[in-house]
Amino acid sequence: MTVMVDIVEVSPRDGLQNEATLLGTSDKIELVERAVRAGARRVEVTSFVNPARVPQMADADELMAALPRHDGIRYAGLVMNRRGLDRALTAGVDEINIVVVATDTFCGRNQGMTTAQACDTAAALVRAAREAGVFTTVTIGASFGCPFEGEVPLGRLREVLTRVRDAGPDELALADTIGVAVPSDVTDRLALAREVTESRTPLRLHLHDTRHTGVANAVAALQAGVTTLDASIGGTGGCPFAPAATGNVATEDLVYLFDRMGLPTGLDLEELTATVSWLERRLGSQLPGALLRAGGFPGNGPEQTEPSRTLTGRP
Repeated sequence: MTVMVDIVEVSPRDGLQNEATLLGTSDKIELVERAVRAGARRVEVTSFVNPARVPQMADADELMAALPRHDGIRYAGLVMNRRGLDRALTAGVDEINIVVVATDTFCGRNQGMTTAQACDTAAALVRAAREAGVFTTVTIGASFGCPFEGEVPLGRLREVLTRVRDAGPDELALADTIGVAVPSDVTDRLALAREVTESRTPLRLHLHDTRHTGVANAVAALQAGVTTLDASIGGTGGCPFAPAATGNVATEDLVYLFDRMGLPTGLDLEELTATVSWLERRLGSQLPGALLRAGGFPGNGPEQTEPSRTLTGRP
């Protein structure tokens, strides 16, 4: 049976939150609509956080009110506290994403509390969202490494996974927030997550491509049986509270990979690469994804201008 890869498009939220250029609401709507036209079915569109800390997300309520709704398309919003959840529910999100960072130092920088406090907050938010009938994801940030504390031991991750499991979310995500993971890490930590949750909670992986291991880590995730992956058009992204944070793995790069592997994503590569070009113009900078410049294969790469000759033909 062919595996369907479910790519959650996060460019409107995680993709834009670390960009120096602040896109207007109309451009954000266009980005979401382009993602939907490309075939995205789950889109993390914004975060309901303090605009003083993340000014790129200051128009969250306005954006949600203006977004066109489509059958079968789920819009997610990131929340950190009860105020953010109340805003998200009022705005009519289909899903919420709650972050718990695996280390105390990073959790303090990111949301002003310890990891244990963030776990308690997540549990309360999951309960409230469930009562409102909204799908919940809890993402464990820095699951593979921390910019302040370094390696995150498996024992520490087990503790956080256990607390998050007990909160009872509909989905649990591990995030390589600073892009330090390699495939063996993905294999080991997803296995740990399955063990702790007793395979009862669907798993998702949030990848960054800081050290160009994102695509390899995506393959490792599939080999481990996890088929829901976060990605960002163009490879935009990063965390404002992590030094030298860079973008998510590029959606179009993953789609090329899975297309060549014969694994369907439901996403259209040409539509995605056209959106990368559009987004570069809006942001005024070149994005790190590879496909816009390299092209697909066989396809429209810059070197594919004449057919190759046979081995026995003239050079």
